[in-house]
Amino acid sequence: MNPDAFARLLTDYCLEAQPGQQVAVVSTTLAAPLLLAVQRELLEREAWPILRPTLPGQDEGFWSAARDPQLDGVPSAELAEAEHVDAWLRIQAEVNTNALAGVDPARLSRAARSRAALREVVLKRRWAITLWPTAAAAQQAAMGTADFEAFVEQAMFLDRDDPVAAWGELHDFQAKLIERLAPVREIRIEAPGTDLKLNVEGRTWINSDGKRNMPSGEVFTGPHEDSAEGHIRFTIPTSPRGVVVEDVTLEFREGRVVSARAERGDGYLQATLDTDDGARILGELGIGTNFGIGRSIGAILFDEKIGGTVHLALGKSYPETGGTNESVVHWDLICDLRQGGRLSADGDTILEDGQFQM
Repeated sequence: MNPDAFARLLTDYCLEAQPGQQVAVVSTTLAAPLLLAVQRELLEREAWPILRPTLPGQDEGFWSAARDPQLDGVPSAELAEAEHVDAWLRIQAEVNTNALAGVDPARLSRAARSRAALREVVLKRRWAITLWPTAAAAQQAAMGTADFEAFVEQAMFLDRDDPVAAWGELHDFQAKLIERLAPVREIRIEAPGTDLKLNVEGRTWINSDGKRNMPSGEVFTGPHEDSAEGHIRFTIPTSPRGVVVEDVTLEFREGRVVSARAERGDGYLQATLDTDDGARILGELGIGTNFGIGRSIGAILFDEKIGGTVHLALGKSYPETGGTNESVVHWDLICDLRQGGRLSADGDTILEDGQFQM
C-alpha cells in the first residue's frame, strides 16, 4: 500500500492542514510507514506533527496492571495536550485485534466514564480516524495481507486516479439522499428478525464524506430519544475495544432497550448497556453508501459504511444532528439489508435488498 498517497489524502482532504497548526497523530509502531509519510506531508505544509506511536502490548499491559487511580482519572499532561493541539489523527494499526478480549467489561466501562471529559476536548478539535492494514487486521477479515491492502485501498478510493474527486462524487450522491430524507418523520427498518420504527422529524442529516472517517460513506442523524419501538437484529459482528460481539438482538420500548442478547460477547453487551443512563438510548441512525466496501471485516470503521446497510449507535448523540442523548458510550451496531431487508421513509422505500431506490 502506498503510504505517500494515503498520507496526502489524510493531510489535505481529511485534516486540511494549515501552516502553524499542531497535529497529534496517534497509532502503533506497525503504522510506521504511514506515520513517517504523514509527518513529511505535515512538515511540507509548515504544520507541526506530534507523533504518538504506542508499543505492541502497551494496551494489554495497561489493562492488566492499572489500579483505581488509573481507571478513575486522566493524566493532567494528556488533558493539557488535548487542549492545545489543533487537530487529531488516529490511525488504527492493531497488533492483535482481540487484545482486550479478556479484560473485564466493567473495567472498560469504568475507564470510559473517567475519560469522558478528555473525549469532549478532542471532539471539539478537527479530527479524523483511519486504518493502516496489518497482518492482524487481515486475519480478522479472513483475507491475505496483499488482498486486504487492496481492499483498504478500494474502500478509500485510493485505487482511483483522483481519490478526492471520487469522494466528491459520493458527497453529491449523499446530498441527494439527504434532500429526500430531510422532510421525513418516520423511518422503518425491516429485515429477518427486525422490525423497528424511529422518529427523525426535524432532525438534521449529516453528509459523512471522508473528512472525519476514512473510509466513510454514510448519512446519519439522531433519532428522537423516546421514539424507537420494536426489535432489531444485528448480524454483522463488531469488535469494540477488541472484544468480539456477534448476533445482537435488541428490543426497544419508548426509545429504551428493554431486552438485549448477544450470541457471543453478551457480557460486554450487558456491561455496556449498564454503563450509564444514556447507554440504552439510541444516539445515531446511519445509512451506509460505500459500495467500495463489499463485505464486513470486523472493523466498525469500515463495516458501518457498507453500501446497503444501516447502523444504530447506542449512547451519545452527535449534537449537530439535533440529538440530545448523553452517554460515555457510542457503539455502532450494523444491520445488513442486502438480502431481504428494507428501509422506508414515511412509507416510501429508500433502500431494498441493498439497493437505493433513488
